[in-house]
Parts: sequence; structure tokens; C-alpha cells
Amino acid sequence: MNNEFFEALRMLEKERGISEEYLIEKIRAAIVIAVKKGYDVEENVDVVIEPSTGKFSVAIVKEIVDEVEDPRTQMTLEEAKVLKPRAKVGTRIEIPLKTKEFGRIAAQTAKHVIRQALREAERSQMYAEMQSKAHEIVTAVVNKVDPARGIVVLELEKGEAILPKNEQVPGEELHEGERIKVYVVDVTVTDKGPKTMISRTHPGLVKRMFEMEVPEIFDGTVEVKAIAREAGMRTKMAVYSKDPNVDPVGACIGARGARVAKIVEELDGEKIDIVPYSEDPAAFIAAALSPASVVKVEILPGEVKSCKVTVPDNQLSLAIGNKGQNARLTARLTGYNIDSRPESGYYGEDESETAD
Repeated sequence: MNNEFFEALRMLEKERGISEEYLIEKIRAAIVIAVKKGYDVEENVDVVIEPSTGKFSVAIVKEIVDEVEDPRTQMTLEEAKVLKPRAKVGTRIEIPLKTKEFGRIAAQTAKHVIRQALREAERSQMYAEMQSKAHEIVTAVVNKVDPARGIVVLELEKGEAILPKNEQVPGEELHEGERIKVYVVDVTVTDKGPKTMISRTHPGLVKRMFEMEVPEIFDGTVEVKAIAREAGMRTKMAVYSKDPNVDPVGACIGARGARVAKIVEELDGEKIDIVPYSEDPAAFIAAALSPASVVKVEILPGEVKSCKVTVPDNQLSLAIGNKGQNARLTARLTGYNIDSRPESGYYGEDESETAD
């Protein structure tokens, strides 16, 4: 029986990657608890499980005393001598449980522990595998579209994940069986196993797409300094290169716009502005307001990062963008509140156009 038991543990370690030592410790602790309940004893349970010798034994340890105060942990010298003729008061004696007595408890306990350990190991393995995908792009298959709740259930390599409504691209229709790319925002541990949080709207999705498409970003020659996105509409990305011989914007756009075009197609026509990053806030803001031209950028004093941007009169609406989108994305990209003003100072109305 013992040989079969230890052989089973070794097989589990080999096939499922669960340490034999880990299982033995779990089984030992569970048997102690089972014996304590079954025999009304305290912490005086000794469980020996030794794979090297094939020994598997359970004993209750009691102290030999003249007068018993707690029968759960003590016994008289007369009782002890029945088990061990040379027993002495003040020493401890092991009362081994026969295989018939603890065998059923041990077998049931071992089965329970192994099942639990397998579940934990599978969860741990799944978590480790999914955690390695955090902040990466994975391909998923649409399993179910639930219009009532606004969610989409996706099948990943390991398990399923929910794509909530607020992480879906506005206006995008997904269909069962369709393969889509999603960004893994994070992976957390829950009672039911690892939970993968995914997104189609996260700026990281666009960033990772460029890393996959542009070798200069992948190898570090070009660095993505900042990215701001309104999914399905427009993304602004600031790029920089320490190498003066490398044009970071050109590298991302590609020959005849091939690289950026491929990503735009992947994102179903979402517009992408790629602008050069600068340590000079004014220069950075001016570039970030593309496609609008900028006459002057004035950085305002104060703790809150703010600036006044002067643009040609005919460029004001372009600088602000449809419903303020261009100025809003520029503000997110640069970290500055932007107050766009026409060069003539005349807005055509009393209030100035401002974007946070």
C-alpha cells in the first residue's frame, strides 16, 4: 500500500508538476487534523511520511505521569508498561495507530488533499501563464455576445475572460466565432481562479501593435514616450529616438505609410497621429497639436500645468478638433491644460475655446 501511495505521488510530480514534498506536507497536516477529531486528542499527533524508506505511520504521543489530569495527552505508568515495559514516569510514549485504524482516514484525507492540490496547482499554473501575458496583446475568440448586459465572453488560451462594455470600442460589432486582438490589462487571483482583465480601448493595445510592427520600437531605438487614445476615433502617440540618424516619426509611419496603415486597418480605421516628443514642453505641445499649425506656445506659471497656444485664425477649429477632441488628446498626451487662441485674438464669439 505504501509503495503504491508514494509511487502515485511521484507520478503526480512528474506529470502535473506538483512537488512530492508539497503534497506530503499537505497530507501530513490534514491527517493530523483528522486524527485530532477522530480520537479526541490535542497537538500530540505524530505523522511520519518518508518516501526514501517507504515509511508511513501515525501515532498519538502521550506523557507518562503518576496521576492523569488530561487523558488526551497523558497516561499512567501502568498503562504505558502494557505498550512499553521499560516505560518511565516523565517520559513520552508513542501509541501507534494500526493501519486499519488510520488507513481509512489517511486514504480519504490523501484523496481530498491531492484533489485540492491539483486544483490549486492548475490555478497557480494558469495564473502564472496569464500573468506572463499581462500588458501584452493576445488573440481571443468571441464565445458569446450578451447585448442585454453589454458584455462579450471571450475564449483565451487558458479559460475565458469578460470584455465589459466600457472596454469595447464604441460602434464596434463583435460576432460569435470571430477572432480579435485584446490587451491584457491585469491578472488577479480570486477564489474561483485567476481573473484576466482585458480591453480593446486601452492605449496599451495601440502601443503594443506598434512594437510588433516597428522593429525600431521593439529593439529600443525608438521609444514611445506617451500615448493618448479615444478608442475607435483617434490616438496620439509621442515618439523619441536618442539616435540622431533615426527619424522616430518616419520609422513608425513606414515606407509610404505602410506600417501605420496596417495598424489603422487593424483598428478599423481609427486615426493615428504620430508626433515627435521633446523635453521642451512648448515644442512638444506645438507638435502634439498636429495636424494644426502653431504660432506660439506660452507656458503659464503655477502648480497646475497650463499653457496658451496661439494658432492662425484659419487653424483654430483644426487645433480644437471635432467636439474638442484634438485639444483634449493633446492635453492628455502632454499633461498640460490647453487654451487655444486665434492669432488675431478674435474668436467670433465672446468665450475662448478651452480644453482640459
